Amino acid sequence: MAKIFTYRGKTIEELKKLDLNEFIKIIPSRQRRSLKKGFTEEQKKFLMKIDKTLKGEYKKPLRTHCRDLVVLPKMVNLTIHVHNGNKFVPVMISPEAVGMFLGELSLTRQKVEHSAPGIGATRSSAAVSVK
Repeated sequence: MAKIFTYRGKTIEELKKLDLNEFIKIIPSRQRRSLKKGFTEEQKKFLMKIDKTLKGEYKKPLRTHCRDLVVLPKMVNLTIHVHNGNKFVPVMISPEAVGMFLGELSLTRQKVEHSAPGIGATRSSAAVSVK
């Protein structure tokens, strides 16, 4: 039997029915302070795009630079392209992401992968013939 997702004792359907002030009361303090300050103009524009997407009026992919936006319950099951400083990374918002910041879901650092050393990189490479 699959485990049903709950956030602080509430299912995702119950979370979607809550208004913003009730949702603020159950999230962690850092996110609560961020939401109590209110949304920036850029965040308000992006939330309007989300509302249009949910109604079916906006068809383009949702792209944003707002890494400090808290994931709200209405964003669940949407794919949001979050900018990581270099490119837009597609992030599928799952119920477990509710209450997190968008920046936590789009990593900015990648693992360093080196190839083989070049000529002159080490002492032993000087003995290799160059063709």
